[in-house]
Amino acid sequence: MYALITGASSGIGLRYAEALARDYHYDLLLVSNQERELAEVATSLSHAYQVHTDSLCMDLSDAKAANRIYAYCAEKQYEVEVLVNNAGMLIFEPFVNVPERKIQTILMLHMVTLTKLCRLFAPSMCRRRKGYILNMSSMSAWMAMPGIQCYNATKSYVLNFSKALWYELYDSGVHVLAMTPGSTDTGLLPFPPAFARLLRAVGITMSPQTLVRRALRKLFHSRRKQYMPGVWNHIIVPVINHLPDWLVFAIMHRMPAIFTLKL
Repeated sequence: MYALITGASSGIGLRYAEALARDYHYDLLLVSNQERELAEVATSLSHAYQVHTDSLCMDLSDAKAANRIYAYCAEKQYEVEVLVNNAGMLIFEPFVNVPERKIQTILMLHMVTLTKLCRLFAPSMCRRRKGYILNMSSMSAWMAMPGIQCYNATKSYVLNFSKALWYELYDSGVHVLAMTPGSTDTGLLPFPPAFARLLRAVGITMSPQTLVRRALRKLFHSRRKQYMPGVWNHIIVPVINHLPDWLVFAIMHRMPAIFTLKL
C-alpha cells in the first residue's frame, strides 16, 4: 500500500514522507514541483527505510494536476491507502497588491487540487473500507488576518471541507483529519534567531518532526476530525479573534513595509 504526499520535497511534507516510511512502513509516492529535490528525497528514503519510493514532479496548481496524479497511480497500479494533502504557499501582502496569477495559484493549490484528490482517491478507500486522508489546514483558518487574507480564507475552506468529509466517510472505514497547526519551525518565518529560539523554548513554535509525529498518531489511532497541536494555540486563537479593531490597525501601522498599498 502507498502513501501519497504532496509538497514532499522539503519542510513538513518531507517529514511526513520520512515518518510514513520509517514508522508505518508505507511505500511512497512523493509529489511536488521541485524535481531534483524530490528525486533526491525519494532515493534517500528508499535506501534508509527499505520501502519503494516514486517521485512525480507536478505543478499542483494546474487544473489537471489531480487527474494526472490519479492516472499515474492507475498506470503504475499503486493502491493509495494514505493521502496527505500538504502542499501549500503563503502570500503575505495587501490583497490589492497581489498579482492575479498568485491568487489563482493559491486557490488552485489549497482548494481545487486538494478537493479533487480527495474525490479521486476516496472511492477506492471506501471500497476497501480502509483509508486515511490528512488535509493540512492552519490555525489561521479561524481568523480574519490582514496581510494573509487569501491564505487564511483557503485554509478555512480546507478545515470545513475536511470536517464535512469526515462525517460522510466515517461509516466507510475512511478517516479524514484536518490538521490546524500554528507556527512551525521550518525556517520560512522571518523571525530573528534569538526570537525563534524563544518561541521554541516556550512551546509556541513546534518542530516539523513533532508536528508530524502528533498528526500521524491522531490520523492512525484516533477518530478525531480536527486537531490543533500545542496548548498555546488554543489560547492564541480566541485572543486574536477578540482583538479590538483599533489594535489591529495599530499593528498594521507598525508594519508599513507589509501593509503599504501600491496602486
